[in-house]
Amino acid sequence: MKRILVTGGAGFLGSHLCKKLLNEGNEVLCVDNFFTGRKQNIHDLLDYKSFEFLRHDITSPLYVEVDQIYNLACPASPIHYQFDPVQTTKTSVMGAINMLGLAKRLKIKILQASTSEVYGDPAIHPQPENYWGNVNTIGPRACYDEGKRCAETLFFDYHRQHKLEIKVMRIFNTYGPHMQANDGRVVSNFIMQALQNQPITIYGLGTQTRSFCYVDDLIEGMYALMQTNNEITGPINIGNPGEFSMIELAEAVIELTNSKSELIFNPLPKDDPQKRRPDITQAREILGWEPKIALREGLEKTISYFEGQLRGELNLNGYKVAG
Repeated sequence: MKRILVTGGAGFLGSHLCKKLLNEGNEVLCVDNFFTGRKQNIHDLLDYKSFEFLRHDITSPLYVEVDQIYNLACPASPIHYQFDPVQTTKTSVMGAINMLGLAKRLKIKILQASTSEVYGDPAIHPQPENYWGNVNTIGPRACYDEGKRCAETLFFDYHRQHKLEIKVMRIFNTYGPHMQANDGRVVSNFIMQALQNQPITIYGLGTQTRSFCYVDDLIEGMYALMQTNNEITGPINIGNPGEFSMIELAEAVIELTNSKSELIFNPLPKDDPQKRRPDITQAREILGWEPKIALREGLEKTISYFEGQLRGELNLNGYKVAG
């Protein structure tokens, strides 16, 4: 049994990771400041005797005794990370410094949840790990993109300078239960609009593409990377290489929800990438990992989750679920 620290543990991905680690027989210390994390995401974990929660912001140092660290703390949706861009950069950079310092003191392994956003609006497609990216350093998305890029730099400098055992994974668009309904991400936006028969908002022409990985697959990839030997540092792409346009995604959501929603088109946000698809050759060859859950199956599970969320709020907010 290991005692494992998960920062951002009450968030979308963090809560799923905490459950995975508990089911593998570990003790879990979940740390979150609840900026985007939610108590309801970890409510079912409170029954585990080996689960502990600590409310803390990792931009301040943390002094605990653990055997491994998964650093997931950072708002990941544009609405949230652009709300306070300075704090977003501090979370990525100062948070990384604090967690790396803790790992160095304890001489333990640490994993950084990085992002496909380090590739920016890519000029290479699909994106391999050796691509350096195309990021606007002064744009509205830079607080997140450059914050994560700097965190990767810090991880590799600690590895070179202090011989720290690190793992860096680049997460591509992930979706599933525990997403926030109002987080501004395309899957949650489309599902919530479709369930309420509201117009589905497409930005630009809807021809821009993304690759969507179901959360269970993503967590398996993250866990597999952490189990590798000291020589495997990453960065390694973890995502689903299936590629879909925004219009294709919207049409699938409308069909699966039996919605009456129509599509409306708004201007494309600044620096929004036109294409995004991972090259997962390394994940296949090094980790023996690839996604198992197809988009349609994952959407069905996610729609079911949001239907439950809407039913719970029906009397309070007057939501009407389609069908």
